[in-house]
Amino acid sequence: MWKIYLEVRKIEPRVNWQIRVRKIRVIDENGKQLGIMTPKEGMRIAQQKGLDLVEVAPKASPPVCKIMDYGKYMYEQKKRAREAKKHQKTAELKEIRFKYDIADHDYQFKLRHAEKLLGSGKRVKISIIFRGREVVHADLGRKMLEKFAAALSHVGSIEQYPRMDGRMMSILLVPNPEMTEKGDDEDAEDEEQQKR
Repeated sequence: MWKIYLEVRKIEPRVNWQIRVRKIRVIDENGKQLGIMTPKEGMRIAQQKGLDLVEVAPKASPPVCKIMDYGKYMYEQKKRAREAKKHQKTAELKEIRFKYDIADHDYQFKLRHAEKLLGSGKRVKISIIFRGREVVHADLGRKMLEKFAAALSHVGSIEQYPRMDGRMMSILLVPNPEMTEKGDDEDAEDEEQQKR
């Protein structure tokens, strides 16, 4: 009957009066160890310098606290996280759908499209849709997906083999590592030509 809602938030380091342990190891703003003392003594030293006492290693025994400017510390942490997020590369997933009895021209068109996507470093999900009673021809769909993957083996490899999901059968292809490196080099060359 009772619903419990949990609030998920990022855990920030404890500062000054939030530090509630008997003994802490204190490090000053220059990285020099001041020794083991009570949090009250550490806060007194920090206040004399006009800084904060920040718990940097709560799991250590005793916990390690550093005298620093808390606002500046949090700003640098957020800046570092933003930089890490910028340099993080996510692989896009594109999906191509068709029926198992697709015409040859349409099949070739979809094949070329998937080849371009894999060449540009994107992951590709190939799905075959079964409508109505067509689901009894799942073996034909599996053969079509395997044929499609074999035709793209020079630019991509299979990450997930054909599997049924409701009325769809799909396979997941990822670009070959040497193709993505080549694609990155080509992108860099294209950017240089555009700048000229």
